[in-house]
Amino acid sequence: MFEIRRGMPEDAEKIIKYLKIIGTETDNLTFDGGISFTVEQEREYLNMVYNSSRSLYLIAVENDEVIGCASLDTSLRERLKHRGSLGVSVQKKAWGKHIGSRLMEELLKFAKDTAGLEIIMLEVRSDNERAINLYKKFGFKKLCTLEGYMKIKGELTDCDLMMLKL
Repeated sequence: MFEIRRGMPEDAEKIIKYLKIIGTETDNLTFDGGISFTVEQEREYLNMVYNSSRSLYLIAVENDEVIGCASLDTSLRERLKHRGSLGVSVQKKAWGKHIGSRLMEELLKFAKDTAGLEIIMLEVRSDNERAINLYKKFGFKKLCTLEGYMKIKGELTDCDLMMLKL
């Protein structure tokens, strides 16, 4: 059984390990297995988010291993304070356990009740039906397609911009 909890600075090493794994499992993410930041940089980021009342970083943990994560990032700029951007990932071996749904539930509750956000945005590969269906389940709507948003193995790949009004 897995648990969902806030990522803390002491989780940095486990999170980096997780990111290196998921970066090689599919081409659905904006990064591959070559993570360009250090454990110390991840620790600093987690500390900043952990102490924020407007951003959140969640991890799904099973047997002391990170198997999923989700983040909600917000801006301090006055004109952008009403919205946030969201990202979710789950390790392939844990697909089908509803981890993505649980992470989404917690993030959206925080976004509305704690951060006071009105709009959540996200980008998702246009051909990632599994993720698109998850986002639609929570009420996200496609705004547009961003053509050539990512370049993967020399190929331009489209992404959809999706939005949820809280």
